[in-house]
Amino acid sequence: MTIQMTGRTAPAADTDVAGFELTAEQRALRDEVREFADTVVAPAAYEYDTKRSLPYGIIAEMGRMGLFGLPFPVEYGGQGKDYLSLCLAVEQLGRVDQSIGVTLEAGVGLGAMPIFRSGSEEQKQRWLPMLAKGEALAGFGLTEADAGSDASGTKTTAVLRDGEWVIDGTKQFITNSGSEITALVTITAVTGEERRADGSIKKELSAIIVPSGTPGFVAEPVYDKVGWHTSDTHPLTLTDVHVPEENLLGERGRGYANFVATLDEGRVAFAALCTGAAQGCLEEALAYAKTRNVFGRPIGSNQHIAFKLARMQARVHTARLAYYDACFKLMAGQPFKMEASIAKLTASEAAMDNARDATQIFGGYGFLNENPVARHYRDSKILEIGEGTSEVQLMVISRALGFTA
Repeated sequence: MTIQMTGRTAPAADTDVAGFELTAEQRALRDEVREFADTVVAPAAYEYDTKRSLPYGIIAEMGRMGLFGLPFPVEYGGQGKDYLSLCLAVEQLGRVDQSIGVTLEAGVGLGAMPIFRSGSEEQKQRWLPMLAKGEALAGFGLTEADAGSDASGTKTTAVLRDGEWVIDGTKQFITNSGSEITALVTITAVTGEERRADGSIKKELSAIIVPSGTPGFVAEPVYDKVGWHTSDTHPLTLTDVHVPEENLLGERGRGYANFVATLDEGRVAFAALCTGAAQGCLEEALAYAKTRNVFGRPIGSNQHIAFKLARMQARVHTARLAYYDACFKLMAGQPFKMEASIAKLTASEAAMDNARDATQIFGGYGFLNENPVARHYRDSKILEIGEGTSEVQLMVISRALGFTA
């Protein structure tokens, strides 16, 4: 069946969703970041993806735009905006380059936010201004070879000795942990153990700030990853690392609990990143389908292509609805844990499915690394793994439904 082409362009990412209307200020921010993404980030994406290096000039410009400080109070160097503003910025960047989008998302959500949520006033004053201005990056070291979704597998230890924490262990897959501007990594470590009545051992996990350059703290060589080539990701080694006792972040023994709360919040922004990726694939595929002629007509006039694009649009719309819903609940102070997991699950699947369909629409051209959809195809798989796998999201959702298995 032949479909009549209308000549209309891809649905823009600037359409309000009924019930979740954006303010004029939010729309202006979204449009500003969209223009920045299209004119600065997108033209350089292939070059930096090939170099596998973080574009510090672009990161610095994002800092000058205030993107890293969007959700933080002005007194800490932030912009004093709401969490949706951060999500809108992440979505627009993820639309053209997921590596840049996740550098912002992780820099704020995993790097600076734990300090803002759990840090002492002294810690906030010391670290947040440089992080909020994008002058420095921070990471959060939770994952280990046997620990991540199951924090009980944590083997990194921190022993309090003569007013210092002495830390030994390893971490892996830590974003923003070894760049030229990384200022610190907050790590989780076992700071004590308690024997339960049944004889089992309960580990006391705490979070501790480890500044970059601390003797014994080493960011090992960057990973050779399938995707996210521009994102800074390292394994970490901590050998006899000494930091002051006051580098404890939050209460002793509350490290994992505080991080889980931060992760719930971060999943909303991560879902925005996924939505941006899905939107980017749609825009690229739709433009190609209207200009690529085969047998004398655009390929989009063929029903099977038009229907594929329709499904792509439906996924984007659903993903955006899901993360808006979670974000509005978050900002209203309502429970949002389940909604955050629904958003992350839905949006990551939308990104992966749209990347696959966009690559198929482009045919052989979609298999060339210089094509944005090829980069999305490589990048999108990690969206179903990072910040809680799809299986973890299903576990969170099923628990909210009353199932504990």
